[in-house]
Amino acid sequence: MMYGLGAIGNAIRNNSGGGITVAPEIVPVRVTGIVLDDTHPQFKEVGEWNGIGTIFYQATEAPLTSNLENSGNIAKPIFANLKNYPLINEIVYIVSLPDPASQTGTPSLLEYYFPPLNVWNSQHHNALPNMLALNDAQTSDYPSPNIRRVTDGSTEPEPPLGQTFIEKLNVNPLLPFEGDIIYEGRWGNSIRFGSTVNGKTNWSQTGENGDPITIIRNGEDPDNGDEGWIPVIEDINKDISSIWMGSTQQIPLEAASSIYNSYSSPPDTPNQYAGSQIIINSDRVVINSKTDHIMLSSAKSVSLNAVDSVNIDTKEHIVGADSIKLGSKDATESLMLGDKTIQLLSKILDENAKVSKALAQLAGKPIIGGAAPDPGTINTATQSAIKLNSYKNQLKSLLSKQNKTI
Repeated sequence: MMYGLGAIGNAIRNNSGGGITVAPEIVPVRVTGIVLDDTHPQFKEVGEWNGIGTIFYQATEAPLTSNLENSGNIAKPIFANLKNYPLINEIVYIVSLPDPASQTGTPSLLEYYFPPLNVWNSQHHNALPNMLALNDAQTSDYPSPNIRRVTDGSTEPEPPLGQTFIEKLNVNPLLPFEGDIIYEGRWGNSIRFGSTVNGKTNWSQTGENGDPITIIRNGEDPDNGDEGWIPVIEDINKDISSIWMGSTQQIPLEAASSIYNSYSSPPDTPNQYAGSQIIINSDRVVINSKTDHIMLSSAKSVSLNAVDSVNIDTKEHIVGADSIKLGSKDATESLMLGDKTIQLLSKILDENAKVSKALAQLAGKPIIGGAAPDPGTINTATQSAIKLNSYKNQLKSLLSKQNKTI
């Protein structure tokens, strides 16, 4: 007999249906282990890849024991599209809900867990170790029931926070402002859906309170210090990488280069402009198109500004413009058309060669009623004809095989 999840839900609500016993409360537990990949020893037992995120747990008041991950107490994440998995020693709430295995048998329940409890109001971790298992140095990190202040290294609870997770003291939370919606990772990466807050942020020098701004940040200012419980705000110049999307704000970006000598009327520098804009700032920025074009379009100009050079490497470089100025915006000297110039010079050299050959052919021909041709002139004309023909042959080598104009 097949049981639908809806039928199981009704059975749970009615506390009946195949003898299911339901605990109506949501229970807090301490995480003792978690399956994140196929290297975990109980990977197959929890359903292989379908069991990713499964935790092992114990009651929060239970003493720490060995072999906690073999205790049989497991729970699966309650959300499918939000993977906010807990660390060892973090507290989660679990609730009993339908087990998918009930589809092929007697209705049964499975425990699911919610994201970690915000014990210390920390985005980095909220582990709550069993205080009885901590030594004197570690218990000093908890000066009161509601405060955690680590100043001499991580607390290192037992069991530890995980296999690869190492507590960092310099990961600060973001300071919130009225109306903000903030999503924070554990390592100084965040998204702020915020606004102008006059007098309180470095992006609120222009505009009105409530003007929207979105800030995506990956890594905070390394110089924020080791007091990781003190909130900070984003700094576009010092955060490791960030994307800022503003509306009316004047964002204080310190551009690597702000030389606009090619402009007759230079644009506002990045830290002067106030208005709708998107700024990407990092040590390196790569934009790559795998199969189609990269298209840059602007109502005014596209400025390429670099401290050292602007390099273009491609099979074909095409520039279409009504006017091209090289070297300076004040350039006035006209460029010459190579092919047509070569054609004209070739004609001039041909005519000069004809004159030289005509003079050379006068040798040995007496002039009736006049003097004989001067041997020196004849020799000069002969050599000139040879040189002119050589020059003409060299002209074509002056033409670029790569660069063309109209």
